[in-house]
Amino acid sequence: NIAMAAQMTDAHRRFLQVLMSHGIMEGSEARKLHRRCCEIHKVYYAHDKLDDFISTINSHLQPLFMQIRKGMSEDDGRAHYALVNLAETEITKMASDYTENELELFRKTMDLIILSENGFASSTDILNLADQLKTKKMKKKEAEQMLKVFVEDKWLSERNGEYTLHTRCIIEMEQYILSNYQDVARKCNICHSLAIQSQVCESCGIGMHLPCVRKYFRAQTEPRCPQCNDFWSCDIP
Repeated sequence: NIAMAAQMTDAHRRFLQVLMSHGIMEGSEARKLHRRCCEIHKVYYAHDKLDDFISTINSHLQPLFMQIRKGMSEDDGRAHYALVNLAETEITKMASDYTENELELFRKTMDLIILSENGFASSTDILNLADQLKTKKMKKKEAEQMLKVFVEDKWLSERNGEYTLHTRCIIEMEQYILSNYQDVARKCNICHSLAIQSQVCESCGIGMHLPCVRKYFRAQTEPRCPQCNDFWSCDIP
């Protein structure tokens, strides 16, 4: 497969290095970076060939069990690219960065977010978990500090004291979440990727990302579920 793959150039290597240092990059930033890397290294550039450019990098990352994956921000529907390690399950990869009780706090936070109605957990609910940790209890102050770290490290996003999973976390942990939360985790009916913040059809139970809901119902006078055709009773964002 690698013999067949297009050659990695210095432009590809530079792109990979920058993405590695960021961990995740918004689509428009990735497109700018693609152009800049090609110009610096005098490599053929075509503005609509970013995905081909990335698949060349991916074919060379394969033996290293790494991959650049494309995902979507649940807030605004914008594309993002993240570098994902396929060799370890994501929670074990986090284990090299955090202590056992910090990891337990993250897992419990993730439970709250995924089991919630709207894909968010309040800081109050998360901080109440701190002294229930089995590994080693945490003071509220420590837990508050830890939440800041999870946000800085792009595992969580925070809005007005409410926490949800960061786009990077969703891209990296999609398989983990789908297999560990089989009863509740659902894929978006429109874009088929994992949906944490979503609306759910009251009749048949399918879910859709809010940006996908917006896009799908934009042209419809009466919103009907794409699956069962019943009236879509949620407010269109």
